[in-house]
Amino acid sequence: MTEERRTDENVIYVGKKPPMIYVLAAVTRFNINGSDEVVIKARGRAISTAVDTAEIVRNRFVTDIEVKEIKMGTESLTNEEGRTVNVSIIEICLAKKKGE
Repeated sequence: MTEERRTDENVIYVGKKPPMIYVLAAVTRFNINGSDEVVIKARGRAISTAVDTAEIVRNRFVTDIEVKEIKMGTESLTNEEGRTVNVSIIEICLAKKKGE
């Protein structure tokens, strides 16, 4: 198997749907697609849903993964009125634990 990179198929973008929708997507990528790493991305109000998703996946469904990395930041977006607004972003990287 070739070296796995962060491709769009390993990224889950969290929005307004319930957390279990994103949990199912993450579990599918780990168990069915065989991914070693999944990145959960969210911004603004969806950040709490992203954190919930990561914790549900890690504690209930795929217990042999760990939080590898968490990135936080700010993005500048232009709203409908043409003004620039700053929005918080988060990326939670979940990865399978290495053999000890």
